[in-house]
Amino acid sequence: MAATSDFDSRHRVPNRGPVILASVVLILILSITVIFFGVGRWLVVESAFGKSQAIVVLSGAMPQRALEAACLFREGYAPQIWLTRPEQPAASLDPMGIPNSGEDYFNDRVLQHEGVPASAIRVLEPRINNTADEMRVIADEAVREDAASVIIVTSKVHTRRVARLWRQLAAGHTRAIVRAASTGGFDAAHWWRNTHDALDVVREVLGLLNAWAGLPLKPGA
Repeated sequence: MAATSDFDSRHRVPNRGPVILASVVLILILSITVIFFGVGRWLVVESAFGKSQAIVVLSGAMPQRALEAACLFREGYAPQIWLTRPEQPAASLDPMGIPNSGEDYFNDRVLQHEGVPASAIRVLEPRINNTADEMRVIADEAVREDAASVIIVTSKVHTRRVARLWRQLAAGHTRAIVRAASTGGFDAAHWWRNTHDALDVVREVLGLLNAWAGLPLKPGA
């Protein structure tokens, strides 16, 4: 019996379950850490740059996007600038007879202040509710203008979602050059340090998830 016990102890398979579990947990923790600290940089992308038929200023982040567009116009990257026209709050105030100039009006004023002639500025229709709407409106205008490419100016944190939605919604007729405004203050390397950057990152990640899922979530009424 003693010999049999010695044989069993020598040939018993060690229990590796705890080691495997600890390794899996460690890998998960490292992966989550890398994703958390790297997502800010991952959200920022830019296309190869060049001249185009138009520069498009997306809504939001006034006046940084308009200022960037004006700079590109002065440098000769495109002969015209397109502005999108947000649905809110202007449309909701119209029935009350309350004048509201709207974001496109202020972007227009910024552009003219920076030396862009009024004749080179165009406001696109129809009104938009979100970035997906903007991509559709811009794509439609690009087709009408037979534009080979357009420069889309947005904020750094918004660039990846813009590029994704353009590929998804623009049907490949026109190339989009996504350009981030050089100002705006988004700290891609330390986005968790302030609430503004953190909220931007959360919004962009959720927006990308919605895009990857086929845009099942629509803007609220």
